[in-house]
Amino acid sequence: MNQKPNIHLEDLLNDDSFKNWVHESNQNDVAFWKDWIKKHPEHIDEVYTAKAMILGISFKKNSVDTTEINESLQSVLDSISTKPTMKKSAKLMLYTRYALSIAAVGLIIFFSLLNFFAVSGEINYKTGFGEVANIKLQDGTLVTLNGNSELSYHKDEPRNVTLNGEAYFKVKSIPSTKAKFWVNTNDLTVEVYGTEFNVNSRLEKTDVILDEGSINLVFNDGKQKIMKPGEIVSVSSNKETISCKKIEKNNTYAIWKPKTYVFNKKTLESVMKHIENTYGLSVEFDNDSLKYSEISGGIPNENLEICLKAIEKITDVKIEKSKEKLLIYKPTN
Repeated sequence: MNQKPNIHLEDLLNDDSFKNWVHESNQNDVAFWKDWIKKHPEHIDEVYTAKAMILGISFKKNSVDTTEINESLQSVLDSISTKPTMKKSAKLMLYTRYALSIAAVGLIIFFSLLNFFAVSGEINYKTGFGEVANIKLQDGTLVTLNGNSELSYHKDEPRNVTLNGEAYFKVKSIPSTKAKFWVNTNDLTVEVYGTEFNVNSRLEKTDVILDEGSINLVFNDGKQKIMKPGEIVSVSSNKETISCKKIEKNNTYAIWKPKTYVFNKKTLESVMKHIENTYGLSVEFDNDSLKYSEISGGIPNENLEICLKAIEKITDVKIEKSKEKLLIYKPTN
């Protein structure tokens, strides 16, 4: 496909190179579409909607009208000759069964898609382990969704989103209407006008880190807190705990930003928790004493291998990857 800026959902669904990008089956196509998406962020909604459709849409059980399908299938049956010649009967019967199978699948998808687009108003973005998605919402807000995370909102309320996982937000301000923007998690609601911040809703708590501007946090118990730049607030509804601290050299904290982890006096055990959640890997320590090694500094997070090498260098350990498991041990001289 050429790099025309005007593109429609149907174009993506019918494009073989786009399908290769979705399934990561051709490195040239993967590289092409990554570059195309960066150059055309205004089409991010169409791109990820098409991706979701290619990978398979989950429909409600009652979304397909079986009566319509049966009637359509019967019309296919009626159109097929029931009096084949003796010489071609076996082959025609095989073709008939094949045609009926294709027709049945096609009709189910057709009616399901009709119902899906007519009824569902939910927009959903979901990343796999180790996958990072750059999303431009309808209002112009930019969201970088970390691996193993999910962002959703109703098409009529693009400034009211729900997050499961981790994301970095650059909220588009609308001074003329002073429209607010909300990020909802299990523990709280982040209420903003236009600013930059990170939200992590993992490990049975929500961490909010404010980079620029000012945001208001609304907790589940109704209490509120206005955050200032450079603050970290951690909230756990299950444990009924709230902590707030300024990012300072003496404080322990972990920050995820696009392309970089920033750790300050975090233990290796807690750092590897981030790796587990982002990449879907299990971690095992050869010696428990290694868990308490401290890490401070920035670590690149776009590539797992580079990330692990950086951790090895900082902590003087070896990290051995085997399938879905990471073994951490002290190297022998």
